[in-house]
Amino acid sequence: MVFHTVMVKSINLRQVEAFRAVIENGTVSGAAEALHVTQPAVSKLVSNLESDTGLRLFDRVKGKLSPTAQGMRLYEEVDRIFAGLHQLERAVETVRREERGHLLVGVLPALSGHFIQRATMRFMEQEKDVFVSLIIKGSPGLADWLTTREIDVGILNARVDHPYLDTEPFLAQSLVCILPLGHPLTGKTVIGPRDLNGQAFVAFDKSVEIRRATEALMDDHAVRLSIVLEATTAPTVCEFVAGGLGVSLVHPLMATTVRGRVAIRRFEPAISNHFLLAKSQKARNAGLLETFIRCATETGAEIMRESFSD
Repeated sequence: MVFHTVMVKSINLRQVEAFRAVIENGTVSGAAEALHVTQPAVSKLVSNLESDTGLRLFDRVKGKLSPTAQGMRLYEEVDRIFAGLHQLERAVETVRREERGHLLVGVLPALSGHFIQRATMRFMEQEKDVFVSLIIKGSPGLADWLTTREIDVGILNARVDHPYLDTEPFLAQSLVCILPLGHPLTGKTVIGPRDLNGQAFVAFDKSVEIRRATEALMDDHAVRLSIVLEATTAPTVCEFVAGGLGVSLVHPLMATTVRGRVAIRRFEPAISNHFLLAKSQKARNAGLLETFIRCATETGAEIMRESFSD
């Protein structure tokens, strides 16, 4: 019995990158653009990979490359390897962060404007040699990045409950009523549930805790909100109020993006609302974290005082 063996030459990484780029971009031209090389260079790299591996990775159909079953099977392995390389790159960056002053902060879109700008600049004034990276994401994404130690600290919404995170209530405040400038209710210093009966109301989506808490209070006072629009994010709600569509109830810090373009009034009875300050149970940079948290807390208190003084 005679056995035939196929000798596989050493595979060049550039060949693999070209192969992967063709699969992901769909065309040789797209791959060439992604890799910043010429189309003939990509074609040659792919052809050499096929020759070196003994695999038919693409069918040539009307001048275009169409991946074969072998090609897709190889791509699955290549993609898995590249994912591992990305994890290695993140691990390298983690080690580098531990060797130098670098703080990674995750924050919700609702707080990604005026508040986080002021809090971060206050921190940087006190820690002049520290480099700060801000990551704006929703709470689930921030929680995942905290557990993998890709960010150091996060400000999340109050519904996150993760077994590997240390969390504490942060920037707890009562909701305020925001109104378009010139709205009849701006003549009042305190707004109550019955004041909102029949008023056009810009609401959060039903998935947002503020919406549920607001509707529960309104039900207690037999008030039915006249909802004209609902949105999932605070900046969107605030912008529609500033545009004159209606009134709303928000956490005071959420209104900072439209400060000066809306009127802010106290709302009673109080509806308490807070965010969560979250960090990994094995968080690094403890000293920097403590300073940043103090700066964020002080900034939040200042902004809320300023809102009512206006």
